[in-house]
Amino acid sequence: MILLPAIDIKDGRCVRLYQGDYDQMTVYADDPAEVARRWQAAGASWLHVVDLDGARDGRPVNDALIERVCRETNLKIEASGGLRTLEQIERMLALGVERVVLGTVVLTDRDLLEQALQRWGARIVVGLDARGGLVAIKGWRETSNVEATTLARELSAAGVRRFVYTDIARDAAMRGPNLDALRTMLDVLKGSQAYLIASGGISSLEDLQQLMQFEIEGAIIGKALYTGAIDLAEAVRMIEGRESGQTGGEKC
Repeated sequence: MILLPAIDIKDGRCVRLYQGDYDQMTVYADDPAEVARRWQAAGASWLHVVDLDGARDGRPVNDALIERVCRETNLKIEASGGLRTLEQIERMLALGVERVVLGTVVLTDRDLLEQALQRWGARIVVGLDARGGLVAIKGWRETSNVEATTLARELSAAGVRRFVYTDIARDAAMRGPNLDALRTMLDVLKGSQAYLIASGGISSLEDLQQLMQFEIEGAIIGKALYTGAIDLAEAVRMIEGRESGQTGGEKC
């Protein structure tokens, strides 16, 4: 299982929102690139970057910062937030990002998703951000009437090969991941060629060890790293079997 430290960017700074609420924000660092270098030094091979301003505004906002992170580290980066057009996706990938995570647009513009899959294949990831089992969109400010499991089933059949599943109620709440929801999502994806990355609520090494019992490709860690509840170097050593400073193996 691959660990993906999360860097959420708002107003140029590294922050965490509580359950996606922009009014409940904690700033952890003024320089996201410095944080990325720290996670690389601790042994990370991947990084999960969210442009929170972009998610809110419906267009990429912090792309220059994301480009800087790509330039100043050797990390493989998946980026999300406000990607609504093929041109925006193409530009983000051109910055050096390994793959992009699409959210709102998979509900509002299925044709765009199909075109993106045709052009970039596995570099396109779908974010399934669920509130009460229903997919949330537009920076988590709106909740659709589409069940995350239904969408996962449809899109895996349509060719999506990787999903990031987030239980919003667990995000930054330090309550542990929603194992029942993850188990259900894995059941839905069974028999497909799609991989699942877990996000939301991971607060301890024990949580990561529990996730290792599932057929999950990766786990995104956010607040637990910033509060010190999880030491990334120790987690990488325990979960990935690598020492800090080592490069990762095959791409996730």
